[in-house]
Amino acid sequence: MNKKIIIGLAIIAVLVVSYFAFSSVAAETSAIYATAEKGDFAVTVTTTGELEAMNSVKIMGPTGMRAARIWETKINKLIPEGKVVKKGDFIASLDQSGLRDKIQEAETNVTKAQAQYDQAVLDSTLKLREARDKLINLKYAVEEKKIVLEQSQFEPPATIKQANIEVEKADRAFSQATKNYQVQVDQAIAKVREVSAELSKESRDLSFMLELQKGFTITAPEDGMIIYEREWNGQKKKEGSNLQAWNPTVATLPDLTKMVSKTYVNEVDIRKIKIGQTVGIGLDAFPDKQLTGVVKNVANVGEQKPNSDAKVFEVSIKINEADTTLRPSMTTSNAIQADLIKDVVFLPLEALFTQGDSVSYVFKKEGNGFIKQQVMTGKSNETSVIIDKGIAVGETVSIARIDGMEEEDVVMLEGESVNDTAENRKKRKE
Repeated sequence: MNKKIIIGLAIIAVLVVSYFAFSSVAAETSAIYATAEKGDFAVTVTTTGELEAMNSVKIMGPTGMRAARIWETKINKLIPEGKVVKKGDFIASLDQSGLRDKIQEAETNVTKAQAQYDQAVLDSTLKLREARDKLINLKYAVEEKKIVLEQSQFEPPATIKQANIEVEKADRAFSQATKNYQVQVDQAIAKVREVSAELSKESRDLSFMLELQKGFTITAPEDGMIIYEREWNGQKKKEGSNLQAWNPTVATLPDLTKMVSKTYVNEVDIRKIKIGQTVGIGLDAFPDKQLTGVVKNVANVGEQKPNSDAKVFEVSIKINEADTTLRPSMTTSNAIQADLIKDVVFLPLEALFTQGDSVSYVFKKEGNGFIKQQVMTGKSNETSVIIDKGIAVGETVSIARIDGMEEEDVVMLEGESVNDTAENRKKRKE
């Protein structure tokens, strides 16, 4: 009987030892380890951007459309984007139907104004000719009256007085007609000037329209590569797009020797970005090519992304290298170095867990198992986090949760409480 009891107890002991041994091995086997490292810690913000030329020459449509009361027109033909052109080469042609109507209207107005001018000249000529003939006749009448006065010297006084009166009346009529003639001349000159000014205005309008028509065929102002202009909604202009009078740019000729990457940073990370920070730049089109850059401009005002509630801020990154393979609209991956902290301990972000809203901990390897060790963290980047307290260099942690340890207590740091708040710990640290 005693022998059976001893054998039974031995079997139970073997099973218990095997269980704990198996559990320990299983726990270690299921864990993926990471070792706390010490060194320089780079806080980076990674974004996707698009290349643009820092300087470019705009290829403009006709700038006088607004003056001609043409508010927009369609692009009928446009050469392919990316084509290299020489100065004077054809770029695009615009729909002229609206302009042709304006030209026809201007031609009609010129014809009317010319007719009015010709009529005014003829009317003035006839009226002034009649007035001059009247003056000549009145002058003759004065002479006749004077002759009658001379012949009446030996007539009775009454006859002489009557002759004098007739001479005076003839003089007054001639003098008044002379003044009236001058007024008629002035009126004729004013009338002709008025219709002449109207004719000049209509002629200038017609000349302006004809000159504007030349601008509806657009040519390259300089040598370069064609890059289509973007509209207000971000879409590039193309054949069939409308060209507005207030924004007549069709395309640009970029300076490919000086490029920037235009990117957008979310409102959470924008506080980390400062002008002058260095940037590592990769190109999706050339994965093996690595460039460098520097933050050139940070927008002060955010904007809403389409189909998103997130606010983003525009950031411009100047490319340091001049590379002939760079082209506008190429996609870039930008790693902006927001901070570099010297000589700190850090772990992968996957190794960090939280209990509640305030306690951060890791699964720290201790002996053949693990403990839930509280840690104090600092800044983080997209892959790692600084450990200010709780883990030393070279200590091993699991980057996955350890099965069966959900109910285990967190080993708190000295002076810390599991019920303490993050705000209180921050105050003590300060």
